[in-house]
Amino acid sequence: MLPTTLASSRSQGNGALSPRDAARHTAGAKRYKYLRRLFHFRQMDFEFALWQMLYLFTSPQRVYRNFHYRKQTKDQWARDDPAFLVLLSVWLCVSTVGFGFVLDMGFFETIKLLLWVVFIDCVGVGLLIATLMWFISNKYLVKQQNRDYDVEWGYAFDVHLNAFYPLLVILHFIQLFFINYVIISDSVIGYFVGNTLWLIAIGYYIYVTFLGYSALPFLKNTAILLYPFALLIMLYLISLACGWNFTKMLCSFYKYRVK
Repeated sequence: MLPTTLASSRSQGNGALSPRDAARHTAGAKRYKYLRRLFHFRQMDFEFALWQMLYLFTSPQRVYRNFHYRKQTKDQWARDDPAFLVLLSVWLCVSTVGFGFVLDMGFFETIKLLLWVVFIDCVGVGLLIATLMWFISNKYLVKQQNRDYDVEWGYAFDVHLNAFYPLLVILHFIQLFFINYVIISDSVIGYFVGNTLWLIAIGYYIYVTFLGYSALPFLKNTAILLYPFALLIMLYLISLACGWNFTKMLCSFYKYRVK
């Protein structure tokens, strides 16, 4: 529902927010509200977060349509409910434990792998990508007539989380069923299956990221975010021709990191 405000809370007849109301819409205030809700599980809408996770696979456009509704009702594009982040963290833990089991890692090695996946693969890389996309979109993609608008950093991070979730499920869950018996074998079918899963996962990341920024009406030329598809397909074909096995390389890297 739209928040109700008294007429006296507005400034003198020009419709601008009063200093008190404006303070509630600052990035710091939104961030404080988001972090505070991390410790109140009963206030999180896990059912809705599960709905978003489902539709990120079947119809990601519907997920970003909801971001439009949030902007209209709560005056922000980014999520104000950390339920999605909490569920994603659970997925990270479960899938990483599964990865450790498949790679025959010990308890402490699996814990090290979990810390690496959470703080480096998801959060660290996510912070880097979100900041880079936030800068690029605000610097080069905002329409000239909409210079008063900007992409929220929180929204850029949400876009990364949205795109990261399908990638996580494909590479850290679905792939687990094929690693030992198919993918890491020294056969053509092994690196074909493994590299194809990588192609689908990263392709999905690029596509969901594109949808996230194209959903913002004040951005232009967002189709350029699809250009990495050409490089991805080229790298995929080269890997098949040279016999590179990306999954085998990832497994070797993980085992090296947890030693």
